[in-house]
Amino acid sequence: MTETEAIISRHSVRSYEDKPIEQDKVELINDKIRELNESGNLNLQFIEDAGKTYNKLFSRAAGLGSAPSVIACVGKDDEDLDERVGYYGEKLVLFLQQIGLNTCWTGTFNRKNTEAVVMDGERLVITIAVGYGRDQGKEHRSKDASEVTQGRTDRPEWFKNGVKMALLAPTAINQQKFTIRLNDDDSVDFIDNGGILSKVDLGIVKCHFDIGRSSN
Repeated sequence: MTETEAIISRHSVRSYEDKPIEQDKVELINDKIRELNESGNLNLQFIEDAGKTYNKLFSRAAGLGSAPSVIACVGKDDEDLDERVGYYGEKLVLFLQQIGLNTCWTGTFNRKNTEAVVMDGERLVITIAVGYGRDQGKEHRSKDASEVTQGRTDRPEWFKNGVKMALLAPTAINQQKFTIRLNDDDSVDFIDNGGILSKVDLGIVKCHFDIGRSSN
C-alpha cells in the first residue's frame, strides 16, 4: 500500500478490538517514530498500553476507551510545534494504516493518566489512538476544491492532485478550516482559518498535499 492508497482507505476509527499489537509491528512503529522524530525534531512516543488515557466520559462515550495503544505527540514548545506534530504525526498515521492498524487523532484525553514523558520545555499537543478497529471507519462529507483554494485559476495537475489529497485530510470535528493558495510563481501558501486544533490540522493538510503533489 502506497501513502496515496493509505490516504484514500484510511478513516478515523473510535472503537477497537480487544487485541494487542504484535511485537513485530511494535518494533516497526518504534523504528518509524525514531525516523520521524529526527526529521521533525519531535518526541513522538508509542505507548503500548493506553491505560487510562481515554477514561474521560467523552472519550468512553466515543468508544476510544477500547484503544489498546496510543501515540503521544510531544515536542519542544516552539511556535510551529502544532503544525509539525500534524505533519509528521500524519506521516505516522499513514504508516500505521499501511501495516494494517487503525487510528484516530484525539484532542480529548486524560493528560494526567497519559504515560508520556514530557521534558522541561516540551508540550504534549495531542494523542493518536492506535489498534485494530472493529470496523474501518466511515467516510465524511468533504468540501469542494473551489471552497478551499485561491490564487491562479490555470492550475497545474500537481496542484490539483495536492488539493485532492488535502481534502481527505482528517481535521478536528471535520471543520476543514484551511485555504490553499497557488501563487503566480508556482509557490503555495497554506492559510490557517482558525478553529480548534487548526494548526495541527494545517500540518496534516500540508502532509497530504505534499503526498498528492509528488504522486503527479
